[in-house]
Amino acid sequence: MSLRVQLTLWSVLVMAVIVGAVSAVDLAQEVSHQFDSTLERADYYMGAAINVVKNTVNRNPAIQIHDALQNDPDLSNQLLAAMTSSKSLLEIAVCDPQDMILVDIPGRAGAKFPAYPDFRPLVKGSLIQKMRALLGDSQAKYQLSQGLGALNQPPAIYVRVVIYPQLIRTEIIRTIQSHAQVSILLLMGAIVVAFLFSAVAFRPIDKLGRMLDLLTSGEFESQETLPAPKSSADEFGVVASKVNLLGQQLRGAQYDFSDLRGNFERLLDDLEDAVLVFGRDRRLVVAAGAVEKFLGHARSQLIGQAMIDIFPASTSLGLLLQQAAQTGRSIRNRRVPIGTSSNNGSSSVAVALVSVDVLEALQTGIGTGPSAGLMVRLRDPEATRQIGRQLQTADRLSAISRITGGVAHEVKNPLNAILMHVELARMKLAKGDSDLKPQMDIITSEIVRLDRVVKTFLDFTRPVELHPAEIPLESFVNDIAELARPLAETARIELIVSQETDGVSIGADLDLLKQAMLNVVINAIEAMPDGGQLRFESAVRGDDAEIRIIDTGCGIRPELKEKVFGLYFTTKQTGSGIGLAMTFRIVQLHDGTIDFTSEPGKGTTFVIRIPTAVPSN
Repeated sequence: MSLRVQLTLWSVLVMAVIVGAVSAVDLAQEVSHQFDSTLERADYYMGAAINVVKNTVNRNPAIQIHDALQNDPDLSNQLLAAMTSSKSLLEIAVCDPQDMILVDIPGRAGAKFPAYPDFRPLVKGSLIQKMRALLGDSQAKYQLSQGLGALNQPPAIYVRVVIYPQLIRTEIIRTIQSHAQVSILLLMGAIVVAFLFSAVAFRPIDKLGRMLDLLTSGEFESQETLPAPKSSADEFGVVASKVNLLGQQLRGAQYDFSDLRGNFERLLDDLEDAVLVFGRDRRLVVAAGAVEKFLGHARSQLIGQAMIDIFPASTSLGLLLQQAAQTGRSIRNRRVPIGTSSNNGSSSVAVALVSVDVLEALQTGIGTGPSAGLMVRLRDPEATRQIGRQLQTADRLSAISRITGGVAHEVKNPLNAILMHVELARMKLAKGDSDLKPQMDIITSEIVRLDRVVKTFLDFTRPVELHPAEIPLESFVNDIAELARPLAETARIELIVSQETDGVSIGADLDLLKQAMLNVVINAIEAMPDGGQLRFESAVRGDDAEIRIIDTGCGIRPELKEKVFGLYFTTKQTGSGIGLAMTFRIVQLHDGTIDFTSEPGKGTTFVIRIPTAVPSN
């Protein structure tokens, strides 16, 4: 039911309630007025009847009252005249104390007068009692009675007036009918006014509705076609202006979307990937990148086609996309064979890495509402491998630069010492002093030191041949912990192992990786001379196995963090500065990463990530 109809119905209902309430009050007042008027007239005519009876008795004082009343021919006529003057009086009777009728209009002399209820309590009663008397028993009658007799003596006769309420109802019905006509006219007027009011009041809302319909269909109304608000209190005008402003913003957003879509397609054209976006109806709305390379057709030929036509369900890729659309689950880098057919009729089968993203908020048009679309990315595995190899090369070059940054310093120091003592020896010879033994000893020691530095660097940079094998992660971590246990127990260090490996394995050279881990473990034990806790944790994070070695030692100062993995860097007096650099290199050779977090005085956490092994099947 529309708001206009509801407003009209409520207006009519309110008017009907008001008219009904006024009519009910008027009816109550009219009923009370009729009963009061009837009582007043009944009292008046009863008084007239009493006067007639008194006159009759006074004209015949020597005769008994009963005989005087019954033998007076004018008494009946006068009582009849009094009764017919009132429409609500049904009977006037003169009775003795035993309620035997002496004189009666209309002529029931000698009969016993019925015991009718008194009319006065009914007049003073509630509206319900009066309505029950009017609408109830149609034979119900009421009376007014007054006795006549000598002073200080019981009444000798009674004058009784019989009132019939049904005669009052006729007058009330006539009044109700006239009021009902007025009420009906008022209701009809209220309906007309309500319809006119709703038509005028909802005219701006209708205009707003048409404007919103235009926005929904993508047709934006211009500012010139809308009336400006007449005042700050003109709410509809203000809302209309805001809707128009919204239309302008949507129009600008549509233009921006078109530009963004064009830029997006141009950006994807520079990639080696093919990107396909399907709308809620599973039809292609965006095709960018190397689409022709993978599908063998130009993008212009594919736009608007159904997904099942581009990738039939009978193919592996088509079946995969149908499953993704039904389950709403994304797919990452799934190797799938795809068949390509070129415009000249030739076809070939290639393998692509397929990723599917479910676009929950994709909209195919303004106002159509969100629906689930699909974005399909096709990637050449060979191109991916080439990029990966290039990134690995860059990472390794960066790692070599990082760990060999201290070599220049280690070489420069001996050379400076040699140069200085050569100059000192030359000065001695110029003075004729031939005692060059101290200078020669220092120069010899520095040459030996320089030779050791160079040999260490050559050993460090010598190519290492890996012998990878599939190693269960859980057993590998347990072996490292057991190797470290004797040294830890000697140093009063508690060893804790916590693993969540899910049975995964890593592809690694067992001896080299074990050497790398032990270098970290030994440093951790040496950092806790007063005992502490050494914790080994392992878990799986995506495609990587993560090993954490956590100690409660002295920690590493923040300014030393960038130097820790550098060759020859050490904070120990007897250290060579090779251990952690070698660990860094070994982890790099396994395509892994190593990093740490430390808080001085609380301990250090080393995190080593190694790719998990690919199952042989």
